[in-house]
Amino acid sequence: MEQKKLRVLVTGVNGKLGGPTVEHLLAAGHEVVGVDRAPAKNRNIISLVADLTDYGQTHDVLGSVGWDILGDTVNGAFDVVVHLAAIPHPRMHSNSETFRNNVISTYNIFEACRRLGIKNIVHASSETTLGVPFSSDLPYLPLDEDAPLRGRNAYGLSKVVSEVVAAEFAKNDPELRVTALRFSYVQNVEEYAEYPEFADDIDYRIWDLWAYIDSRDAASAIEKALHYSPRGFETFLIVADDTAMPIPTSELIAARFPEVQLKRSFQEHETLLNTDAAKERLGWYPKHSWRDHV
Repeated sequence: MEQKKLRVLVTGVNGKLGGPTVEHLLAAGHEVVGVDRAPAKNRNIISLVADLTDYGQTHDVLGSVGWDILGDTVNGAFDVVVHLAAIPHPRMHSNSETFRNNVISTYNIFEACRRLGIKNIVHASSETTLGVPFSSDLPYLPLDEDAPLRGRNAYGLSKVVSEVVAAEFAKNDPELRVTALRFSYVQNVEEYAEYPEFADDIDYRIWDLWAYIDSRDAASAIEKALHYSPRGFETFLIVADDTAMPIPTSELIAARFPEVQLKRSFQEHETLLNTDAAKERLGWYPKHSWRDHV
C-alpha cells in the first residue's frame, strides 16, 4: 500500500542525522520544512531559522505555512514534527547548557504542538537513557525498551527527562502520538574507516556496548515512524544488527559482563541492544553495516 505523503517539519536539519533524514523524506515524496539555528544546507526545502529554546520562536515556526511575505501562523500547519535538534554529545558544551538546551527545546516543541493542534511527533531520543556509559551493573542483556531509565551524565539525563516530558504530554492528550526513537551512536560511511584502528581494543567502545547505527538506517526509521498510527507514547531502540567489533559477541560478554543475566543466546556479532520492537511494530530493519565498507 502506498504511504500517504505528509507535510513534515524537521528540527536540527543541519545536524549529523538531520541531513540524511531530509534526503530520505524528500526521496519518499514528503514535503519537508527545516528548522535550525542557521539556514538549511539542503536548498531543496523551505528553511526557517530559529532558537528552539525560545518558546515564541518555536511556536512561530511550528505554525508557519509558506515563506512569502503574507505567511502567518496557523493551527495544524504540519502533519508530523520530527524533533532532532539537540546538543548531540556530552561535553560539547557545559553540562548545565547541554541539559538546559535539550530539555527546554523539547518542552517548547511539545507545548507548541499542543497549542497548535499537531498530534504526531517523532522524537529523537537515545540509548543513553538506559545508562551510557554502560557498566557492569546492567540488569540483563540484550537491553530492551523495558530496561530501567538511568541518566549517567548531563546528556543522558536530558534525554531521560525529555522522554518523561513526552510521556506526560501523551497522557494528557489521548489523541497525541509520540514515537521516541532511541538512536545509538549515529555513524556516517566515512567514519567506518577508523574501525580497524580499535579492532583489538575491547574497551574502546564498551561505553556504548559496542553499538552504532548507520545514519541512512536512522533516517529510514524516522520515515517509518511518520506512519506509525497508535496513539500515546512509545520508545524504540534503533541500532545496527551487529556490534562495532570483529570479536564475537559471546566473547565480548564473557570478557566484560560475565555476571549479567542473558535473556537469550547471541549470534556471532549480534548487537547487545534489542531492536525486536522496532522491527515488529514499526516494520523497520537496518540494512547497513560497517563491515560492508571496511
